Amino acid sequence: MNVSSASGSLEGTVAIVTGGGRGLGRVVDATVAQFGRLDVLVNNAGRGMKYINDRFMTDPTPFWETNPTDWQMIIDTNVNGTFFMARAAVPRMLSQRWGRIINISANYATMQLPGFSPYGPSKAAVESLTIIWAQDLADTGVTVNALLPGGATLTGMVPASFPQAMRTSLLAPEVMVPPLLWLASDASDQTTGKRLIAKMWRNDLSDTAATQAAVQNAGWAVSSLPL
Repeated sequence: MNVSSASGSLEGTVAIVTGGGRGLGRVVDATVAQFGRLDVLVNNAGRGMKYINDRFMTDPTPFWETNPTDWQMIIDTNVNGTFFMARAAVPRMLSQRWGRIINISANYATMQLPGFSPYGPSKAAVESLTIIWAQDLADTGVTVNALLPGGATLTGMVPASFPQAMRTSLLAPEVMVPPLLWLASDASDQTTGKRLIAKMWRNDLSDTAATQAAVQNAGWAVSSLPL
């Protein structure tokens, strides 16, 4: 990764941006072998509801009609993949006394919508493991935070059948970039166990003010949160 954020250059930072379900410890070893370190893990890729039903927005599938194989595939990628990647990466980060784990989450509403299993439950698990892992890694120099767009986003998870009229309301994936770069930088050293809502990040503010506008506690510490 050779990029800059409002907080400064990230040149020389070594990052893995992934989220797959297999061969994960080979991925980390290969990264360290080539670059000599691993600084940032972004558990980004995942599988969404289109694998259950490509009309999930207009004709949701009740959980008892979900194909068990499809259920397992989504849980394996979104939950187990996140665990196995972090499990492989953390020992490297601990040896450096510095590291970043950034888990891509979703709105709380997504975790409660009818017909959104198993995607909704998988993201609820990501929220829970984010706050638990942050506590496990307290005072080690390795932080764990969640990042979410703050609304439905135009990504590969959106099926071709998604109504064209609704596409104009989707967030652009680029909304994630500024808070992601901040989380990957030294400026976020004191931030762990949080969730940052990307659409609330203000690029016209200082990092401190932008963070305050976009940050919440990860997990379920506060009830009735809109996002």
